[in-house]
Order: sequence, then structure tokens, then C-alpha cells
Amino acid sequence: MYLERIKSPKDIKGFTVGQLDVLASEIRRGILNRVSNRGGHVGPNLGITEAVVALNYVFNTPEDKFVFDVSHQIYPHKMLTGRAFGYIDDARFDEVSGYSSPLESPEYDCFEIGHTSTSVSLVTGLQKARDLRGGNENIVAVIGDGSLSGGEAFEGLDTAAELNTNIIIVVNDNEMSIAENHGGLYGNLRLLRETSGRAELNFFKAMGFEYLYVEEGNDISCLIEAFVAVKDTPRPTVVHIHTEKGHGYSPAVENKEAWHWCVPFDLSTGNPKGEDTGEYMPALLGEWLREEIKRDSKLVCIAAGVPAAVGFGPKEREEAGSQFVDVGIAEEQAVAMASGMAKGGARPVFSTYATFLQRTYDQLAQDLCVNGNPAVINVIGASIFGMNDFTHICFFDIPMLSHIPNLVYLAPTTYEELIAMERWAICQDMYSVAIRVPEWGVRHSDIEYDTDYSHLNTYRMMRKGKDIAIIAAGDFYRKGENVADMLNENGIEATLINPRYLSGIDENMLEDLKATHRLVVTIEDGCLDGGFGERIARFYGPSDMKVLCFGVRKALYDRYDVNVLMEDNHLTDEQIMADIMTVF
Repeated sequence: MYLERIKSPKDIKGFTVGQLDVLASEIRRGILNRVSNRGGHVGPNLGITEAVVALNYVFNTPEDKFVFDVSHQIYPHKMLTGRAFGYIDDARFDEVSGYSSPLESPEYDCFEIGHTSTSVSLVTGLQKARDLRGGNENIVAVIGDGSLSGGEAFEGLDTAAELNTNIIIVVNDNEMSIAENHGGLYGNLRLLRETSGRAELNFFKAMGFEYLYVEEGNDISCLIEAFVAVKDTPRPTVVHIHTEKGHGYSPAVENKEAWHWCVPFDLSTGNPKGEDTGEYMPALLGEWLREEIKRDSKLVCIAAGVPAAVGFGPKEREEAGSQFVDVGIAEEQAVAMASGMAKGGARPVFSTYATFLQRTYDQLAQDLCVNGNPAVINVIGASIFGMNDFTHICFFDIPMLSHIPNLVYLAPTTYEELIAMERWAICQDMYSVAIRVPEWGVRHSDIEYDTDYSHLNTYRMMRKGKDIAIIAAGDFYRKGENVADMLNENGIEATLINPRYLSGIDENMLEDLKATHRLVVTIEDGCLDGGFGERIARFYGPSDMKVLCFGVRKALYDRYDVNVLMEDNHLTDEQIMADIMTVF
């Protein structure tokens, strides 16, 4: 087995094409071994295997620099740069992340990368720095899976062309994003594929790039020939390679969208391992939205490259027709478009993951909220129970969103409360509204929830007590219930409050608590710094009221265990109870 002996790309320089083909097969087996046991990105890595082998064969890393866009397709590169153990040794999976990481390999991984459309902009920085110091290394960006639809990719291409020195952009065209591609650019990519790169209409040439097309993007010999031709080029150059997403594993080829990323699965059948864990809140929200668009012709559901986030698969997208829009991996466009839709009389609902909404801060603040347009933003995965990769942490949303003027940020605690808030947000025409979709399992309730949330920042007192008041938001309302029960068992009848609004405080209720309470406890499923609890603490600052805030300390956590994270941040029910009794 070649792969076990390879410690760096230098070890493959003397290989024949036949040996490289065998190596690619070994890499593919390594990918499948890891993802079938651990889960991860399947299609992107299988499809780019031959290209990564050829790149490492032709170029001289680490002197030459590679930057992989999103970097979810970096598995083959990791295997060729001393980290094959993370794919072929089941006991060492945890030693390797699913993304580019200088913490793992500062020599071969230039940046921590987990968000899309960044590679070209990043390599223009490497390009400029090299030119300033008189270097001569090749600078290579590898971009695909719909990443060209993101605005930063266009900005990077614009700058790279103007710098007019060595930079090589490998466009991995597998005809897919996560789902199908969206955006006018992809029409040109299709035309280039259909004409073997010879069409007069060529986006990349129009921007000032040299251009080379490779139809057989899963053929190592063809790729080597192309990369040799552009190595050491003095000009900005695009190598457009046509690959097959999921190449080499038939289930991933036959259903490319479903196999972009997968949970652990049986390698022989492709069936997921383990039992169905039951209801999932974003999926339930998607079901409701799909029924709602049948009743409301003005309602439009918007996605930005991740339509499955709320259950819009191929069939559901087709059924929704013109009432579903996927803008591609362009969250900024989604928010601005939603603002325009709302202005024009439609009822737009944009749903995406909290980590990706970070890209839209300016559009949320300026295009949407400054204009006061009544679009709805569903914030998915905003929880310590969401994605946990270094670059995908989803629990920084409260500090980001709750401080944007004119944005109402709501935190439902159950499915029924989520739908009540969603229905109001869609139908009202007064506010821009974001809703923090619960992530920590699905809770149901027969409580009668409000149908009108236009009286802003009115908290709901669920249990009236004295001495200690617990204000527990969203997902963590259940922690508030648990702690209140524990206090009750100790003879303390605590007040329990569902704040509902993350973007403001109920001054009347908070003021009233002063008369009969000595301690206010806030519990939130998110970052403490700049979070919900700090807003409550600031209100009580000049008073005698003590405030304890529970949440997660600001830090970058990588592949954390949720239970360990809670213990480290004193977020278990028992720890919260103990801390309360210490200061009470």
C-alpha cells in the first residue's frame, strides 16, 4: 500500500501515472473508510481525488501554496501531507479535522477555512505578499461546489486579474453546489463544458485570465498535462476541470445532493448506520412552511445553497415552484433580496445556519433593518448542539443579531411557540424579524401561546415565586425549568420567566422583580460576551439585585463534546444549582 508510506508530496514525485492511479484508489478507500465510520463530506472529496494527486505531483508544496475553498474537499491533500492515519486508522480519526487547519499542519495548510468563496481572496493576499518580497512560488486556489456564486469569489477574481502576476485558479466544475448550482455564471460554465472550453463567451477571459479547460477532470494523466502547462505561469490563469462529484462510489454518483455530506453509513449498501433519532425542529418548520405556501401565494421561501436546512429537497423544491428561491451560496444576496421582496409586497422567509449568517451582517443591518422591511430570517443550528467544527460554531448569533437596531430577535422554546412566532412574523408588516429555531431536540407543549408579538420585549412569567428569578431563553428554557424544580425541592419557590425576545428587555417586569427578589439568573444557549444575560445584568447594574449569567465563554471550540463543554462552562443543571446556592 503506497499511502501508508507517504509522508509528504515529495514521496510521489517519482511515481508513474499507473502508480498514481493506484494511489488515488487508495485515497478513495481512505475517504470512504473515514466517512462511513465518522461521517463527513463524501462527494466533494471523492470527486477531486485525482486532481489533488496531480496537483501534489506537479507542484512543489509546501514552497508552492494551495488554498482549498471551503476546504471540505481537502481530505486527499491531508492524506498526501502526512495525515493519512486520520483516514486509514480508525483509532486516529479524531486527530484530523474535516477542514484545512494550520493547527494540524502549518506547513501544508495555509488557513483555517470552513466558509465558502474565500479561497481566491485569500490567495490574492499570498500573491501580493510574494510579489513584494520577490518570491517565485506558485499560488494556487482550488474552488468548486458552487463557491463561485459567493460575492467574495468575484471580488477575489477581480483583484487577482489586476495584480497580473502568477496565480492559478483551479475551478473544480462538478456541475453541482450542495444541491444544483444557481446563478448566471453557471450558464457560462455549462457553455464552456459543452464547447470543451472553446466558446467565445468566456467569463474568465473577460475578467483578464488565461484559460485552460480539462474535460477529463478525473483522469490523472490529463490533469498532470494541464498543471505542467500552467506551472510557473507569469499571468493570472484559470484551469477549469470537469469532474464527477462522488466519483468512484456509485451511491454518491447517483444521488449527488444527498451524498454531499453524510452521517456514518454502511459502505456496502449506503444506508445510514443507527436508528432515526426522531423529530428535528428545522425539518418540522420546513413541513409547516411547505404547507403554508399552499395557503399564501405571497409567501416565498429563500435558501442560500443549503435548501435541505429546512427540508426543501428536490421534490419539495419542485412542488414549491416559484415560491422557492435558492440564490446559491450567497447569503448576502438572500438577505438583500428578502428586503426587496418585502418592500414589493411579498412575504419572504430566509432560512440558513447561524454560522453562515455571519457573512450577512451588513445586509441585515443596512439593506434590511435600516429600511425596516418585514422579512423573516430563520436562524438554524444556533446552539451548542449545532455544528461543532472550529469554523462552524453556531452560537455567536445572539451578540451579533440582537444588537442590530430595528431587528426583532425571537427565541421560541417549543415547536408550538416557534410556529406561533413564525406565523406572526410572516403576516405582520411592521418589523424585520429573526427567529432562533430551537436545535436541542423537539419539545411540544399545550400552552396557549400568543398570536401577536408586536408589543415588543414583553417577557412571559411562567411561574411566579420570590427571592430567585430564572430567565431562561429558547433552547435552555428547559434548563430553567429543571433548576426551578431543584430549587423548589430545596424549599425555594423560584420565579421562572420565558423572555421570548433576545433583542430587548422587559423593563417593567425586571423592575417589579426588585421588590420581591434578591437574585436573577439568566441562562442562554450561546456566547456570554455580548449575549442576552449581559443585557439583563446591565439593567440591574446600579441596583442591589445580584445577577448570575450562564452561557458559553467566548472562544473558538473545535470538535467539542457537548457534555464536556457544558461542564467546563458550568451549564449542567447541577452546576447552575450549586452556583446559585453559593451566592444566594
